[in-house]
Amino acid sequence: MPTEILMPALSPTMEEGTLAKWLVKEGDTVSSGDILAEIETDKATMEFEAVDEGTIGKILIAEGSEGVKVNTPIAVLLEEGESADDIASAPASTPAPEAPKASDAGAEAAPSGGPEKPATPAPAAPASADGTRIFASPLARRIAAEKGLDLAVVKGSGPHGRIVKADVESATPGAAAAPAAAAESPVAKAAAPAAAMPQSAGADQVKRMYEGRDYEEVKLDGMRKTVAARLTEAKQTIPHFYLRRDIRLDALLKFRGQLNKQLEGRGVKLSVNDFVIKACANALQAVPDANAVWAGDRMLKLKPSDVAVAVAVDGGLFTPVLKDAEMKSLSALSAEMKDLAGRARNKKLAPHEYVGGTFAISNLGMFGIDNFDAVINPPHGAILAVGAGVKKPVVGADGELTVATVMSVTLSVDHRVIDGALGAELLKAIVDNLENPMLMLA
Repeated sequence: MPTEILMPALSPTMEEGTLAKWLVKEGDTVSSGDILAEIETDKATMEFEAVDEGTIGKILIAEGSEGVKVNTPIAVLLEEGESADDIASAPASTPAPEAPKASDAGAEAAPSGGPEKPATPAPAAPASADGTRIFASPLARRIAAEKGLDLAVVKGSGPHGRIVKADVESATPGAAAAPAAAAESPVAKAAAPAAAMPQSAGADQVKRMYEGRDYEEVKLDGMRKTVAARLTEAKQTIPHFYLRRDIRLDALLKFRGQLNKQLEGRGVKLSVNDFVIKACANALQAVPDANAVWAGDRMLKLKPSDVAVAVAVDGGLFTPVLKDAEMKSLSALSAEMKDLAGRARNKKLAPHEYVGGTFAISNLGMFGIDNFDAVINPPHGAILAVGAGVKKPVVGADGELTVATVMSVTLSVDHRVIDGALGAELLKAIVDNLENPMLMLA
């Protein structure tokens, strides 16, 4: 039977995407691993690979189509011996069920009801004993039949748990049933965006308020929708509290100047932000109880310092993660941050490069902002908002009045993960590292 190729979920927060470009055409033969299309997610443009072999029988969604929901059929794949005529005669298959949304949690599916409809052809895919549809490729179904294998006991490795050739070839008839899909972890729930952004008024209602005024209606892209949903979720569900400190930068600026002079021959130029990243990574090691995330009904304490850094891009922002930052030199962190930021602005980051981390940094100092409060990026336990370094009058150790370069920072903390005293300890460790930069090299 012809197989529907479904719109994949290529990032943890993707609910819909744009089919930017088809890299195959109708009649092309494809194998598992071949690139079928380029798809714009809420975060990046990514390549979509085939999981089955066959011939592209029909393309259902034209390239350039926006707002294509995850699990929507986008093309039809024919197996050996099938032709385009088989597409019209094949029974319509039911789209793969979408993952439950936050608003549906705990709710049971209501029966469809209604008058009985005329009989329809048998479904293209088998069903388990409880009536749940089993999604498997035609080749996988054929191999399973030859082996006498019950597909209900096979765990699929394809998109959305779909059973593919490799799954049935490695399965043993009579094996114990494996879960069809892993239960959604608390971390995934924490990282997923809200199902819908609450609105105090509908679009039409708001537009009526501005009748007769000159305005431009801006259509939201996937990234802006995701940013709006995640920030709404963060402020509604995370009990924020804020800790503020001023940091004297004179020693750091002097040390930075000396290092940059010595690194000129290698083409390395360290920024203040590189020192902030290193200071936070080392502080998370010094205060390990604060190196944690909220996971629904528990906390996860990480051992490495995986530090995310907010990067502004057109229409939104990314938070690429520098993993094992405590183990890397300042020059290595600087080079990695430049690479991640450059690819973030071109929307070329892979999901594993911006998912995870326990802690984030948002630096608006380069825009002249003295201080601000940042919103925690779930499931992180905290985020450091970094302002500009400005010259201010300060009182010295012996009581004399002098001038120093001072940077204001605010630590936004998830009170479920980090209590006040622990947050203060973490912030003190960050301040100590920045005011005594030689400590970061010890």
